[in-house]
Amino acid sequence: MAANTGTYLIQGAAILGGEPADLLVRDGIIAEIGSGLSVDGATVIDAAGLVALPGMVDVHTHLREPGREDAETVETGTRAAALGGYTAVHAMANSTPVADTAGVVEQVYTLGRAAGWVDVRPVGAVTVGLAGEQLAELGAMADSRARVRMFSDDGICVHDPVLMRRALEYVKAFDGVVAQHAQEPRLTAGAQMNEGDVSAVLGLTGWPAVAEESIIARDVLLAQHVGSRLHVCHVSTAGSVEIIRWAKERGIDVTAEVTPHHLLLTDDLVRSYDPVFKVNPPLRTDADVQALRAGLADGTIDVVGTDHAPHPSEHKECEWAQAAMGMTGLETALSVVQHAMIDTGLMTWADFARVTSTAAAKIGRLSDQGRPIEAGEPANFILVDPAARWTVDPFRMATMGRNSPFAGRELPGKVVATFFKGHPTVLDGALNTPHPEAAATPAGAA
Repeated sequence: MAANTGTYLIQGAAILGGEPADLLVRDGIIAEIGSGLSVDGATVIDAAGLVALPGMVDVHTHLREPGREDAETVETGTRAAALGGYTAVHAMANSTPVADTAGVVEQVYTLGRAAGWVDVRPVGAVTVGLAGEQLAELGAMADSRARVRMFSDDGICVHDPVLMRRALEYVKAFDGVVAQHAQEPRLTAGAQMNEGDVSAVLGLTGWPAVAEESIIARDVLLAQHVGSRLHVCHVSTAGSVEIIRWAKERGIDVTAEVTPHHLLLTDDLVRSYDPVFKVNPPLRTDADVQALRAGLADGTIDVVGTDHAPHPSEHKECEWAQAAMGMTGLETALSVVQHAMIDTGLMTWADFARVTSTAAAKIGRLSDQGRPIEAGEPANFILVDPAARWTVDPFRMATMGRNSPFAGRELPGKVVATFFKGHPTVLDGALNTPHPEAAATPAGAA
């Protein structure tokens, strides 16, 4: 039984950027949508000038817990997610210990419920210890309380084609999906950045586009062969977009994601040797950025996934070659996508809802997330001020990671409120309180 989350009347919100309307939220549900609504005892929120969107769903988040709490915890990561407009995140498996058993994924799931800021859905590892040698307990994780449906060795490619085939075959039994980190390891040994003109000038070992594209080409054919679902993580090259487009035209069940940073940043930034721009896959060329934007706009790329990857400062404040790969992204994703896709006319707010919420929930098989903003639906939605402008300051963020590539940049759009199961976790652009259910969920509960 859901906790009583109160009654809220949101007045004058433009649903998906359309005509303003009032939303009545009661006991976790959107009870009514109309004009001039008035309800005794309701908490009134003036949403004039704000856009109402389904709560965002991230298919690719690193929460680091258990074992790497010096970088992030489920608590801090989900606070960042709520501030960024998310009501659900998928927590990648490369924790310590690796989320390759039912016990570990249930621990992450329980930590998410105890935090109460967003819905945390663990991603199970494909292979034991991410070692790429034997399949992990896929069925046990799928049958656990966490009900895992997405499996990934993200950070490491499942490069053995036989093992990848077996994983694709296995997850069919429970409508799961394998999310592949497409990186042929033999083509990227020692690679530091995108292989191209800039790497040649800087003398840094290059990371060729074909290392990504060859794995995607192989895996879409494997998915077609076994009739299973494949998801491609953090697509970064124009060639990858073309391969995925080709696969979709042939009816292959493949989905793909792009990160906000790959929609905006290029490898030219590496000239600064600032490790904040070191990421896997690497920042590519402007031609790749434009191809990724076009692919997201036309539906070839299905979703935006943040690949939120916080690191302790000492892992980034060092020389380039020794620095960790990864960038934070939960609290800047909406603004970056607005800047790259909406303000450029490539997408509408309705399109934004599709690529940040609806399609992502479908990939993860989340039945109560990514739902339309309609009467009778779960009240998972956000209110956004598209006219707001703000300057990114990593030290004012909720995430423990300070490794934002957008530090010092002015970005458009700001999340004003986040409603998670009918409860405002964010109000007036600041954290409010977690969902009341969290108080009834001890962190160690099974």
